[in-house]
Amino acid sequence: MKAHEIHFVKSVEVIAPHTLRLQFEDGTAQTINFEPVLRGQLFGPLRDPDFFSQVRLDPEVRTIVWPNGADFDPATLHDWPAHAPELVRLAKSWELCPA
Repeated sequence: MKAHEIHFVKSVEVIAPHTLRLQFEDGTAQTINFEPVLRGQLFGPLRDPDFFSQVRLDPEVRTIVWPNGADFDPATLHDWPAHAPELVRLAKSWELCPA
């Protein structure tokens, strides 16, 4: 079993609607369009571009967060291409959750 790698986000920049450029502690970066996973009670509000733009780095957990408490595991963000298909699949079920 592979151990869960620990990563943290060093910087975040909004570069387009629903899209962030993230820099990580190991010198790597990801450009992520979150639109496909912005569903459900927690992530749905991030579909509003103004609200999405309120993203910030949380210095304690060292990941990105929004004012409503939405966040993502920094290791998931680091390896986004590997996790995105499953997150998109899950997001479809989040739409079914009552608000």
